[in-house]
Amino acid sequence: MKKLFVLLLIISTVPAAFAQHSDDSRSKQFDVYQDSLVRLGKKMVNAELDLDRKNANYTFIKTLVSALKINDSFQFKFDSVKNISILQSPDNKFRIFSWYVLNEDGSYRFYGTMQMNTGGPLKLFPFEDYSPLQINPEDSILNNRKWYGAQYYQIVPVYGQKLYYVLLGWKGNTVESTKKVIDVLSFPNNQPEFGMGIFEGNGKTRKRVVFEYARDASMMLKYVPEKNLIVFDHLAPPDPKLKGKLQTYGPDFTYDGYKLQSGHWLFAENLDMKNSPDTKDELYIDPKADRAKKTVKGKD
Repeated sequence: MKKLFVLLLIISTVPAAFAQHSDDSRSKQFDVYQDSLVRLGKKMVNAELDLDRKNANYTFIKTLVSALKINDSFQFKFDSVKNISILQSPDNKFRIFSWYVLNEDGSYRFYGTMQMNTGGPLKLFPFEDYSPLQINPEDSILNNRKWYGAQYYQIVPVYGQKLYYVLLGWKGNTVESTKKVIDVLSFPNNQPEFGMGIFEGNGKTRKRVVFEYARDASMMLKYVPEKNLIVFDHLAPPDPKLKGKLQTYGPDFTYDGYKLQSGHWLFAENLDMKNSPDTKDELYIDPKADRAKKTVKGKD
């Protein structure tokens, strides 16, 4: 993992080979790279052998950075690359590429990078997944070298005394359970920082919020802008005797949330979402491309 991180860091600083090419030449170059990324992305997800998925990911990273080194790459959307998440911040300051590779044991390794909109030379912050070493992720302030990996699907800027961004992400976990996360991104000293003590509820302040539930369940987690509200399924065990065994939890058809107030997010229970936009919008449920539904070697 560290080798991939160092590779991404090094090649992102090499001068762009195609910076002086014409617009037409750049467009063709982007198309060539995008075709390669589409092919490699499919292999990262669908290859049966663990080594083939990881080799495809290694080549995917090199190819992506080579594409981003082209002049004006921030404007190219990579719309055809469907196996990763590409999210641009609403204020157009950066975009985040994030994705996962399924491990042989059914766990996941997450990968990502953030491209800043410099209007000039490429500036990337590669992410290194630190999840396996995180004992208390809800209490930790992290950075791009120690990242609580996830595949993000929504960015919410929050303006106030201090600008920050709420990130909603899907985080596959093990053969038994899945996770989702509400994280926070800010830029103290122009460096990315993850986590902020702004989630208040149940007698505790959290720096990020992590949900864990049964792998065969789907959990809704989304932001409702007209209510300044992050809403999510309330998770519960199927039997009171299973309380605390998060790998058995699933939605119980009630909703909780975090309401924005003075820059902080206050926990609220039993929300009435009857008149809100479709809370089961497919975009916010676990990715359908998840290889978790495929048989993991050695498991039924």
